[in-house]
Amino acid sequence: MTHVLSDIEIAQHTRLKKITDIAAQIGLTEDDLEVYGKYKAKISFEAIKRVQSRADGKLILVTAINPTPAGEGKSMTTIGLAQAFNRMGHKAIVAMREPSLGPVFGIKGGAAGGGYSQVLPMEDINLHFTGDMHAVTAANNLLAAAVDNHVHQGNALRIDVRRVIWKRVMDMNDRALRNVTVGLGGKVCGFPREDHFMITVASEIMAILCLAGDLPDLKRRMAAVTVAYDLDGKPVTAGRLGVAGAMAVLMKDAVKPNLVQTTENTAALVHGGPFANIAHGCNSVIATKLALKLGDIAVTEAGFGADLGAEKFMNIKCRFAGLKPDVVVIVATVRALKMHGGIKKADLQTENMDALKAGFANLAKHIENMRKFDVPVFVAINRFLTDTDGELACLRELCEGYGVDVALNDCWAEGGAGGTEMANLALRLMGGEKTPYKPLYELDESIAAKLKKIVTEIYGGKGIIFEPKATKQVRELEALGLDKMPVCVAKTQYSLSDNAELLGAPQGFTITVRDVRVCTGAGFIVCETGNIMTMPGLPKVPAANRMDIDENGTITGLF
Repeated sequence: MTHVLSDIEIAQHTRLKKITDIAAQIGLTEDDLEVYGKYKAKISFEAIKRVQSRADGKLILVTAINPTPAGEGKSMTTIGLAQAFNRMGHKAIVAMREPSLGPVFGIKGGAAGGGYSQVLPMEDINLHFTGDMHAVTAANNLLAAAVDNHVHQGNALRIDVRRVIWKRVMDMNDRALRNVTVGLGGKVCGFPREDHFMITVASEIMAILCLAGDLPDLKRRMAAVTVAYDLDGKPVTAGRLGVAGAMAVLMKDAVKPNLVQTTENTAALVHGGPFANIAHGCNSVIATKLALKLGDIAVTEAGFGADLGAEKFMNIKCRFAGLKPDVVVIVATVRALKMHGGIKKADLQTENMDALKAGFANLAKHIENMRKFDVPVFVAINRFLTDTDGELACLRELCEGYGVDVALNDCWAEGGAGGTEMANLALRLMGGEKTPYKPLYELDESIAAKLKKIVTEIYGGKGIIFEPKATKQVRELEALGLDKMPVCVAKTQYSLSDNAELLGAPQGFTITVRDVRVCTGAGFIVCETGNIMTMPGLPKVPAANRMDIDENGTITGLF
């Protein structure tokens, strides 16, 4: 039997170019880089400023159906599509997020694409990379320490210790840290209080990194972060604590985009990493805009299904950054659609047209949603080895019957060559006149009105239920004048609803909002729904259990 190479084996067999050569391909010099070894670099502020006068290229957003254990391949498609464009003579650049250590050692085992469409060096990107995650962690926790220290040293700002909303973070899944008590040990250790941990990528500092326009904007946003409320119910910010400058010092390198390459030596800007289920799920504005200046085509992605990452891309990132995609690609697989149609993972190998047709409802809903933003949309069918010709033909027919263009995606097995059909379709759809940006809601609408539009128009639900705590929080934000911001919904990625068990395209459900918090630095309001957790836990058998390293430093088990 022929051995099929794993993702990490493919990555380790790929011949990388020096990062200075990759930079030269997109018009950057060695002086524009701050190198991290041979194959990674950060791009200097001077280089970013120098290219601002250039015209923008085209922007492609890659999103997907609701994820399932069967796999979808959104990052792989993003990378493969850019590789396909470059094979065809276009200068395309990938702009995507950095993996978090939590999922790498938890469920995913890596998040740098797959097969012959990966960003490299995948081991470094999946692990510590250039230290951006650690910088976000340090800046976040410096602010947390400053809050408790301020209270300990006399509390001049009259912080209500019962209303400290700033949480500590770490970039690892650890359910034991969700709810903790700090300050134990007597007077010298401060005032005891309940505290919480989130995963680093859920931190507002990560959101700020990904929404800031430059270092001064990042510093301004960090100063605006609300960390607590005082005894009069007024917000207390990081700026008032006097640590925004120090936080910016910790972030001075993290704010610069990271340059790496794909398995076919296509330039890739991998920068920022917010989750789409508990944050806004898009890579940095700085990296996306830079990709548009350096290339003819920028291919980016938004996390999880289009109900999460793509909705937030459109309503948050595009609104703040002045962006609008020229085309949206929705990734779907036969396997995942059969799961949405009611088939268990163990039975996916068997051809099942009825389940495929039933599961198509999930894809159809995402197509409908993206069309609401007045952008061209097409479906990319990510082929798996177990897909039958009949199933692929059936899915094509379903898409065509729904009036949406469709292309086959073989980028896992063939790299850029497997993305030619997608690339040609994207070029055709991008050829039309670009229409103005069209958000789903306006900022001056109430929090409830904005949320209701998301629930009814994007999720397909019938309404929302605010728990008493959330109702009180909304009223407080309204009284403080902090309600005129975009809404970032934290919900399960597995369903259009807030119930992970409701697959396909459920109807008639309500979304329950249990917590509402304002991110005054990032500039949005987070509504936590259902049983979503901002600090994930490890599964029964973590991906970490399969990883190892030998005496030569060769890593195995990343996939």
